[in-house]
Amino acid sequence: MKRQWESYSTERGGLVMSLSMMSVGESGRIIEFRGKDSMKRHLQDLGFIKGEKIEVVGENQSGLILLVKGVKIALNRGLASLIVVN
Repeated sequence: MKRQWESYSTERGGLVMSLSMMSVGESGRIIEFRGKDSMKRHLQDLGFIKGEKIEVVGENQSGLILLVKGVKIALNRGLASLIVVN
């Protein structure tokens, strides 16, 4: 089954995936947000901005620990799946 974000890989060059698919130690840049406008605004209020570098610094069963703008933020996998990175 083809994932929705795979269609971006040919347009943008490089690997494009959901943030929830990244492993500890990996980093990338935010390309876009999926979901309702209210959820997009919530993520932006937390510091997740298009073009911003993001790094996965830890993980557990329920989510990821991310480094964004020099700040560590815990995000559950459901929200992380709404963020598309490359």
